[in-house]
Amino acid sequence: MKRKVLDRKIVHFHLFKKGDEKAFAFFFDLYFNQIVGFCTEFIKDRDQAKNIAQEAFLKLWLNKEKVQKVNGIKAFLYTSAKSDCLNLFRHKKVVHKYLNKSLRKREESLNIEVLNAINFDTVMLAELEELIEGSVNELPDKCKQVFKMRRVDFKKNKEIAAELNISIKAVEANMTRALKHLKNKLSDYLPATLFLTLLLVLKEWILI
Repeated sequence: MKRKVLDRKIVHFHLFKKGDEKAFAFFFDLYFNQIVGFCTEFIKDRDQAKNIAQEAFLKLWLNKEKVQKVNGIKAFLYTSAKSDCLNLFRHKKVVHKYLNKSLRKREESLNIEVLNAINFDTVMLAELEELIEGSVNELPDKCKQVFKMRRVDFKKNKEIAAELNISIKAVEANMTRALKHLKNKLSDYLPATLFLTLLLVLKEWILI
């Protein structure tokens, strides 16, 4: 049954890429209520959630050439919805003076929800695990060490600099290099805005 559903998605995906409106409607019917539910969970306003979901589908249609894989449709929709939810939170922050800490927690929660919603299959997860391990191992020793201390041990740049006897600028430079490398390696699997969240959620993969 799942295989048949996947096959239908793939067929409609190729048609969608060619600008087929019926294929677009297929994905709209498949995901619209999910996106609305996702947004409602965070903004607590179903009418606004529907507006955000509709906007996500509009962006999807206008950017269909950028979606390279069938799983990318769902990822694109959730990422777009997440962005608009956060923009709404930021507006409320200005109006109601919400704390930045509260906003960061909301953003982290939204990122994890998006990752969960993408539903990577077992094969893709295995590929990601291998890719992350390999990508981290490709980093120069110092760069890899800095990356793990920052993203796995959650140490501050100042702490890393002191432990490794290097400057804070050197820490920042190594992190920039590591993140750029990993972002390029993972770009085929998920939106760039989510790759750091994936590393945090699956951080045990890089404890090597």
